[in-house]
Amino acid sequence: MHKKVLLENVDKIHTTEMGIGRIQKNLEIDEEPVEYCISKLKKADSAVVKEGKNYYVEVDGCRITINSSSFTIITAHKV
Repeated sequence: MHKKVLLENVDKIHTTEMGIGRIQKNLEIDEEPVEYCISKLKKADSAVVKEGKNYYVEVDGCRITINSSSFTIITAHKV
């Protein structure tokens, strides 16, 4: 259900300037972080839970935090 909400609003998913660097550093990636995170969300085996005001996407050993009202990617970490 929560994954469906995120996929229906995928065009609204974004991050801040600070978020870009934080996500790239935490996940150790060089690519554009919003597209990277969206590609992870779209994977068939991604799991989405909602806790409080955030969605948490878990897939491929990473956890992506997305604000549920603004669709801002707050951070992402390896788990």
